[in-house]
Amino acid sequence: MRNMPDAVMLFAAGFGTRMRPLTDTRPKPLIEVAGRPLLNQALELVDAAGIGRIVVNTHYLGNQIAEHLASRPEISISHEAPEILETGGGLRQALPLLGPGPVFTLNTDYAWTGVNPLAALRSAWDPDRMDALLMLVAPENARAHLGAGDFLIGADGALKRGPGAIYCGVQILKTDGLKEIGENMFSLNLLWDRMLADGRLFGLLHDGLWCDIGRPEGIATAEQMLADADA
Repeated sequence: MRNMPDAVMLFAAGFGTRMRPLTDTRPKPLIEVAGRPLLNQALELVDAAGIGRIVVNTHYLGNQIAEHLASRPEISISHEAPEILETGGGLRQALPLLGPGPVFTLNTDYAWTGVNPLAALRSAWDPDRMDALLMLVAPENARAHLGAGDFLIGADGALKRGPGAIYCGVQILKTDGLKEIGENMFSLNLLWDRMLADGRLFGLLHDGLWCDIGRPEGIATAEQMLADADA
């Protein structure tokens, strides 16, 4: 079994409820920001990091995502039907496509500046002491995000729940514990809680800016952030 991740799961199955009416007729990963679909921008990060195996999960309007990816036959699709499985259940269903060992997971509704977060996580990954390594961002470097933060990060990178750094939707995760969860539909928070109890959940602070594109108003904020970075 590999110890370094070389597979990535892109989460693209959600309903995009907060993005309505933009998501009434198309899935959120195909919404354009700065002229490019969010899914394409996520795949650019993956390609730049040189990750060998790519899986995209689908559910809501999944046929549109499948058609969009038709020119990338090396990408596998894990379609969730008849019900959506949430992050944990969706990842567990995709494991035969991802292969054994730790994997990256990446949400497709964020924008980034700075170092490629996937490459940064891989450089900091230590499988001997970590079961997961989450990319976080300091609140002052987050844009269009509502909430008080998710984790407190110690000097050694160990995490505790609490208002502080914000989870950025990208991580390296060992998947062995997924088989121990009885539910079909569940959040990866269940697995994180077990890792927290064992002192095996760690975080890394992103060195650039990050924008949450969870609502329509986040599009303009992200576009301005990206334009400023290119100026």
